Amino acid sequence: MSSSQPVVPEEEGIPDIQPRSVDDRFGRRIQMRVPDRHNPRLQQAMEWVNGNDELYAAWVCSNVTAIERLGMSDHGPVHVKIVMNLAVRLLRLLTEGGVEPSITTSYGLDSEDAEVVVALAALFHDLGMSIHRADHEEYSLFLARDFLKDLLARLYEPRTAAVLGAEVLHAIIGHRSGGSPLTIEAGVVRIADALDMAKGRSRIPFEAGSVSIHSVSAAAVERVLLEPGVAKPVRISIELSNSAGIFQLDQLFRNKLKGSGLEPYIELEAFLEGETEKRLFRKFHL
Repeated sequence: MSSSQPVVPEEEGIPDIQPRSVDDRFGRRIQMRVPDRHNPRLQQAMEWVNGNDELYAAWVCSNVTAIERLGMSDHGPVHVKIVMNLAVRLLRLLTEGGVEPSITTSYGLDSEDAEVVVALAALFHDLGMSIHRADHEEYSLFLARDFLKDLLARLYEPRTAAVLGAEVLHAIIGHRSGGSPLTIEAGVVRIADALDMAKGRSRIPFEAGSVSIHSVSAAAVERVLLEPGVAKPVRISIELSNSAGIFQLDQLFRNKLKGSGLEPYIELEAFLEGETEKRLFRKFHL
């Protein structure tokens, strides 16, 4: 994947929120794709994921909760696809920079197995939103477990499948606020989730009239790029159209990075595009 390209094609965008039937929602089904780089187990996992209607229904329900009932940003298939691609890209940059995945140091498994862990944790991390926003990280664990038992049994022998399942569940719970990732893979998923901050994700609450520092700052983020770093293995480059976007980095991303375990490996830069700043709103009322 070229480091100068967005992680996910922009044309997929964020889903609209017009009421639709179950069949209509599935008719706009988004396929999960990630560069497999000759990782056959990751390729098999994506085939299973794209063929599982029950899993896709959980993502649809998560978005109904988030967007249609709570007026929040996307937590459905577009979000998890972006997070998955960010997570796999981030993990590959780390390993290319000499950082060993925890599943290798603890169990002697390969970096390709670590890619399976971060990809599945990214895809399953918000499943609990289909039940409720409150405590959704915990709900994601028991929903993910059933999917993992079926999927991992197709990819690994039972002992290794059990290890990978535990690692995926740890990465899921580690993405929550105040979570304490204990593995490189969990830290990767936590950071990847925080990096889905570009303007498309904020469009629905922003256009619905939610003018706050959260919605305005998110609307100011144009692009997020992951590249090999200079002083550290990974550089995150954030392109902004307005200075308000600094809030996303100084407050929200900083909190996710702290305690992720990846602090020694990531450098971040943000820059304003163009000579003038984009106006994001006209009036604000309390």
